[in-house]
Amino acid sequence: MATTARYDGVSRFLHWLIVALVAAQFVLGWTMPEVHRDTKPVGLIAWHIVAGTSLLAVMLCRILWRLTHPAPMIEIARPLRVLSALTQLALYGLLLIVPLLGWINASSRGWPVTLAYAIPLPALAASGSSFGHAMGDVHGVLAWVLFALICLHVAGALTHLFVFRDRVVQRMAPWS
Repeated sequence: MATTARYDGVSRFLHWLIVALVAAQFVLGWTMPEVHRDTKPVGLIAWHIVAGTSLLAVMLCRILWRLTHPAPMIEIARPLRVLSALTQLALYGLLLIVPLLGWINASSRGWPVTLAYAIPLPALAASGSSFGHAMGDVHGVLAWVLFALICLHVAGALTHLFVFRDRVVQRMAPWS
């Protein structure tokens, strides 16, 4: 039986804020117009950029918080603990890399990148950079890898909830 030690309130808040931002990103990414050479960063594309920079900022906060507030211990079989750690590491990595690649791509298109439409961020690639344009393609591919990893994470949570019937999911549940 797994321990019921919960994550602290800040960790849970950041987790669910990231869930909301990622969900918004996938909806925006799937519904925004296709980006071409002359595309302007308006409408859904602009919202996708803002949500991406917000996601990146919240992820950095989450990592800093996690470094100073370790996860509560859990009593599960070692193979599951290793799989969980590897999945979480990959999620953290992709939740940083995917927005950064989008930022690089936006910079290469000469698009302004801001945090919350208020704080201008520096360009991460020169305007017209072929590297930056290529990173847009990598951004799209890794977004699908991230989606698959999120599905694995959710499947793991559902397995704990309905198959193992332990209290692992309750550790991150938003309710008290």
